[in-house]
Amino acid sequence: MPDVYPVVIAAITTGFRALGLRITVTGDEHVPRSGPAVLAANHSSFFDFALMGLAARRSRRHVRFLIRRDVWEHRLLNPAMRSMRHIPVDRAAPAAALLAARSALADGEVVGVFPEAGVSRSFTIRPMMPGAASLSLHERAPLLPMAIWGPQRLYTAGRQLSLRRGQAVRLLIGPPLAGRDDDDVREHTRDLGRRLGELLEQAQREHPDQPGMGEHAWWHPAHLGGAAPTPADARAVEGPMPPGAVAPLFDAY
Repeated sequence: MPDVYPVVIAAITTGFRALGLRITVTGDEHVPRSGPAVLAANHSSFFDFALMGLAARRSRRHVRFLIRRDVWEHRLLNPAMRSMRHIPVDRAAPAAALLAARSALADGEVVGVFPEAGVSRSFTIRPMMPGAASLSLHERAPLLPMAIWGPQRLYTAGRQLSLRRGQAVRLLIGPPLAGRDDDDVREHTRDLGRRLGELLEQAQREHPDQPGMGEHAWWHPAHLGGAAPTPADARAVEGPMPPGAVAPLFDAY
C-alpha cells in the first residue's frame, strides 16, 4: 500500500490555511532527526492529532499515532490509517498496541501518544495512562512532552464544531525527560504529567487570546480565570478513569 502521509499532510496544511490558523511552534528542535522518540501531548481538542504531527516537521519525520480502534477502523479512514502506519488501540486489551508501538520504536520511528486517554474538559492534565512512559523506558527512547493549546475553541468535547477563522494555536515541545535509573513506570508517568502541566500552563498564559473582563470564557481553564469546569466538575462528566491511570504531580488548582 502506498504511503499517503505526504498527501494527508498537504491536505491538512491546506485546511489550516483555509481556517486562517495562526500556528506558533516552539521547541521542535528537540525532536531528533533520526532514531526513536516518544512524543506525548495533552489532549484538549479533536484536532490535536493533526496538530501534533507539526512538531516533527522541522526534523522531517512522520509521527505514528496510537489511535482508538473505533477511529482507526472507520470505513473511510481505515485505508489512510493503514497507509500511514498508525497503531490501533483497544482500550480493553491495550497490550497489542504497546507491542506494535515498541516495534515501531525499534525501527527508529517517532510514536505519538495522548496519555490522558481522552479529551480534558477542564483543560488541565487528567490522570494519565502509563503507556508513553513504559514505551520510553523499555525502548530507551527520548520522551518528549508537548503542550497543544488553542484548537479547543474549534472543536472539543461537549461543544459543536466551530469554523471561526483566525484562531491562534500554540504548540510547545519541551526537552526530553530525564530517564529513571529505577525504571519505575508510574513515577516516570508522574514526571511526564508534571512537565505536561507546566508546559500547558505556560502555553495558556502566553497565548495571545486571553479572557476579557466579564467574558464567559468556556475555552479557558478555571484556575486561570476562565469558565471551563474545574477538574473535579469535569471528572463528574468524564466518568471514571481506566484502571492503572496515574495522577500527575502538577497541581496548581
